[in-house]
Amino acid sequence: MKLDIFTNLVHGDLSFDESTGAISYPIYQSATFKHIGLNQSTGFDYSRESNPTRQKLESTLAILEGGKAAFAYSTGMAAIANLFNVFSSNDHIIVSNDLYGGTYRIFEELLCKQYGLQFTYVDTSNLNDIYNAYKENTKAVFIETPTNPMMKISDIKEISKFTKEKNILLIVDNTFLTPYFQRPLDLGADVVVHSGTKFLGGHNDVLAGAIILKENDELAERIKLIQKTVGAVLAPFDSWLLLRGIKTLGIRMEKQQENAFKIVEWLKQNKNVEEVFYPGIPDHVGHDICKSQSSGFGSMLSFSVKDVSLVKTILEGVKIISFAESLGGVESLITYPMVQTHSAIPKDILDAIGVNDKLLRLSVGIECAEDLIKDLERAMRLTI
Repeated sequence: MKLDIFTNLVHGDLSFDESTGAISYPIYQSATFKHIGLNQSTGFDYSRESNPTRQKLESTLAILEGGKAAFAYSTGMAAIANLFNVFSSNDHIIVSNDLYGGTYRIFEELLCKQYGLQFTYVDTSNLNDIYNAYKENTKAVFIETPTNPMMKISDIKEISKFTKEKNILLIVDNTFLTPYFQRPLDLGADVVVHSGTKFLGGHNDVLAGAIILKENDELAERIKLIQKTVGAVLAPFDSWLLLRGIKTLGIRMEKQQENAFKIVEWLKQNKNVEEVFYPGIPDHVGHDICKSQSSGFGSMLSFSVKDVSLVKTILEGVKIISFAESLGGVESLITYPMVQTHSAIPKDILDAIGVNDKLLRLSVGIECAEDLIKDLERAMRLTI
């Protein structure tokens, strides 16, 4: 039976305990499991390989993204590290040039320098840039959409036509919009990755990551082997926290998006603000594509101030909004990409994508939007 996304979020893979009827699926806080006899197993042997709580989360994630298999990890970066273990030295990957700094760091500092993978960074919102970057040894295209932090939009359907023609993978980081607003696998992507720390968990109290696959059995077996061998799997308690957070994902994202629209309108009219970057703005580049492939625009936005001196004042002046890294929680957070999330990215790339010392990123929470606006307004007035 096909269920609405709200129902799937709450119930997932029938997320109650079938043996006891417990509505909240139990935390199986066990490293190992007793065998029934020689060559006999309950299906669980050792928690690095498989754990009931993590398995329930993984099957729920697969349902939500419309995938066939899912794998949960201790962080979003652990998920990406495990995924890229499927590639070999001299394999080439085309990547969004506007992306999270931690992703760039693992690509360049570890996978490129130590393991010989090759990466080309392009504006993936421009299809010709992707086509021109293709080489005979290209194995995948990795995109964020919307991107972090400039909120650029890549056309998943069109890119997937190209990747299928070339028989390479399309990997989409769906952290910002989640399966509530966007389902890349339905649009032609092969793999979805998440930092579950963000919107899926939703409460800034858990680190988590995930990989979800459309239907590639061979790739699923490879990743399962890597997950079991390398580890960095999500702990039982953290799996339970993520399961709990997912139940309210739809309600949270609707409220956060509602708040984001109000804040964007205020920022656009503020004399101290130079430019606002949010996919929900009709004149935002990529707005129509985002609208066609997603059911919402999310609650992540960036804005640049006219005077760089305002940055310090705002970051130190806000009281309700927290100056902190991360995003996607019920609490609103403001981040300075150049110093925090994107400090690992070379200046020439930052200059090319528009990340400069006047740019701030805002993750809008579920507080009263008017209180958040007053908080920003008060902080900006401190310079007057």
